Amino acid sequence: MSEDRPTLPPVRLHSDAELARDALATPLLTRAVRLARWAGPDTRVGAGGELVDEQLTAAAQELGLGADEDGPAYASEAWRAAIDTGLVEVGDPADDAAEHGTARAGENLAVITSGGPQDILAVWLDALEAVHADAIAPILDDLANAIGEDGEIDYEALDWDPDGEADFLDGVLGNLYLLTVAEGGAGEGPVPLPALAASMIVPDDMGDPTDDVLEQVSVAMMRLDEQFRLFEGVGLVEYRPVDEALMAEEGEEPAPPVDDEDVSRYGMVELTPLGLYGIRARMLEAGIDAPAVGDLADKGAEVLLDGLAGFPEVAARAETEQWLARRDPVDAARELLAAARGVDRRAPLRRLNAQQALTLVGPQAEPAVRAVLDDRELGGLARVWLAERGAGDVPAPPESMIFWLAIDTIAAQLDAEGDLAELKELVEGLVGQHRGFFEAAWRVEHPGTAEVLEAMGRLHPDKRVAKEARKAAFKARSRVSG
Repeated sequence: MSEDRPTLPPVRLHSDAELARDALATPLLTRAVRLARWAGPDTRVGAGGELVDEQLTAAAQELGLGADEDGPAYASEAWRAAIDTGLVEVGDPADDAAEHGTARAGENLAVITSGGPQDILAVWLDALEAVHADAIAPILDDLANAIGEDGEIDYEALDWDPDGEADFLDGVLGNLYLLTVAEGGAGEGPVPLPALAASMIVPDDMGDPTDDVLEQVSVAMMRLDEQFRLFEGVGLVEYRPVDEALMAEEGEEPAPPVDDEDVSRYGMVELTPLGLYGIRARMLEAGIDAPAVGDLADKGAEVLLDGLAGFPEVAARAETEQWLARRDPVDAARELLAAARGVDRRAPLRRLNAQQALTLVGPQAEPAVRAVLDDRELGGLARVWLAERGAGDVPAPPESMIFWLAIDTIAAQLDAEGDLAELKELVEGLVGQHRGFFEAAWRVEHPGTAEVLEAMGRLHPDKRVAKEARKAAFKARSRVSG
């Protein structure tokens, strides 16, 4: 596959309106909005904007968590999110003698009620960034142990690498994203936590992991367990935590994930539709090419056909349907056929994608398709389209067009890097259907003839036929160079 094609499969996102509704329903944002509406002139905050103890208790009660022992912690988390997202603004004390600062509703609170879906999603993305920062922060026990006699944090003793923590977590989220968007976005359902941890730690070329590597995986799992609990609150994931019965006693290492009978006990995680949106947004911000179905809907046909080269089948069909929905069928067919022409290296795959796109166009496109019946590059696919619809009065193709289409089709499949077994079956079928295939094929004036014949020599299981293919490839190269 050429280097300029997307490295990630396209994601199928829900509409902005659906995602915005999901964002507003997340526990963290819901609580942050409630506290922003609750905040007023009497709300007292500390130097860092945090609620003072009495106010924290009141905030927990406002959230209906007064009887929950973790209520103050949830209230504190929601208050920080409200500040980080601009739902709340904190100010300095009114005078130098005042011990506490003030708080009031921020500008973004109005966005929640009157903003559009994109505005709401921007607020949610701010909340996600805040949670991400919390997720890579030092563990509280480590922080407590790193406080010196002067009350200051000894960062050297803390041994905390924020960049390393962020890179590891982003790598895990990237792998989870890739697993989710694979095969057109269907994914495989929840992913076991051990598999995610191992994807970042176990080398690809390692057979059975060593005890040291398994220990690293176990430690990483426990860290990820804490982080995914945080991300669940902001709606990024659906998470089944690690079974507490598997947790190590204090001072012991966690047990390695070896229970093959019930791997779900070690944690299962799945990105939500909102999570897919959020991780993709972070990737785009980092300069990573993360396409989404619909990105090409307003582009020209050549951009569409080239772009589909990196799409799985289901996503390619969805992208094409969105592209066609914006156009008149006849105009769309003409545009697709015009874009399919060419002798550059990627032209065969464009023609294959055009042929597949045309299968989604209705019978209104027939005049545009019939107009290219005599075109050497398009006449073959035009006949296929007409035949599949049972159209009458379709002229038989000349032999030269049959062989040109055969070479073009294999060239496209080679460029697409599709299923090897299917390609072998195609090669065997073409050779079996046409007697003396290679004697005619090497004469085809197609830029990919020699390369296709060489590939057929590698792919055909019959050694005699493979040898014929290699000889034909040599003749094709000689014809061009001579």
